Amino acid sequence: MKIALITPAPPGSKAGNRATAERWSGLLQQAGHQVSLLTEYTDEPCDLFIALHAWRSHEAVTRFRHLHPETPLIVVLTGTDIYDHQYRYPEQTHNSMEVADCLVGLHHRVGRDIPERFADKLVTVLQSADKPVNGTDDRKNTFDICVIGHLRQEKDPLRAALAARLLPDTSAIRVFNAGKAHTPDWEQQALAEQEANPRFKWLGELDKPAIHRLMHSSRAMVISSLMEGGANVVSEACRAGLPVIASDISGNLGLLGDNYPGYFRVGDEADLARVLQQAEQSSRFLGELHNRVRELARLFTPEAEQAALLATIEKALAGRARLSPGA
Repeated sequence: MKIALITPAPPGSKAGNRATAERWSGLLQQAGHQVSLLTEYTDEPCDLFIALHAWRSHEAVTRFRHLHPETPLIVVLTGTDIYDHQYRYPEQTHNSMEVADCLVGLHHRVGRDIPERFADKLVTVLQSADKPVNGTDDRKNTFDICVIGHLRQEKDPLRAALAARLLPDTSAIRVFNAGKAHTPDWEQQALAEQEANPRFKWLGELDKPAIHRLMHSSRAMVISSLMEGGANVVSEACRAGLPVIASDISGNLGLLGDNYPGYFRVGDEADLARVLQQAEQSSRFLGELHNRVRELARLFTPEAEQAALLATIEKALAGRARLSPGA
């Protein structure tokens, strides 16, 4: 099939939507499809149209549906679509959901967080990650925690640093934050925290090999986000066998499971400090987190993601065929 895949994130962007689009393009091409990766829609026909982001891609979605009413259309729901834009911009966001033949959620709880009338269209595709190559283990005398994600409000990126301030003097925990500051204000906040907090270091934006080295040198990863559509960094941590300590938001619950033991109350640095201290002091607790992420790792392989994508395409084709005249 000739597939058009549109994302608002431009080439070279480190945004999650761009990474998803490029990975999906590769997986679909491996399956024999031709994929055009777009940032703007210029009316060209295709056999299937995939749009990342219901709100940001709304104009492209509605124009495509108007010009090509019989062609299958898939809309991928991002975290901001589900937990922000469908409330701030309900008309556009829900309209994209309405005209789509199939909706993709990136974690297992998306169906609880969108209008019930769209539930029949929804398919879950868990984002994959390559298994990192193991390096030399240099973690024996440290207890480093990594936070990986751009510095912006939705990520609550300094929550682990604030939690580290509450730890006792005997703790060996240090927090290393890898991510680009989205605004000068976030850069100033990170630099100020680094100056005031001896347990915290901001590393800025790192490339993939450096991220893998950071994961390998860390005892656990904190994902403290206020909202997530299904963070790929969780997939990466699980594939690396790195324990995850996560805010108890729907997007994290939908990846790690309701009974995962490593949650803390979102936005609560005192509760996060409690879990960090438990991980440092209890080898049994840390071992349980290790075991759980290793069990989950099989869900986040490229093969599993590719199979889910192909099943989504079949669902979209079947949905459009039922609606087409004469079907």
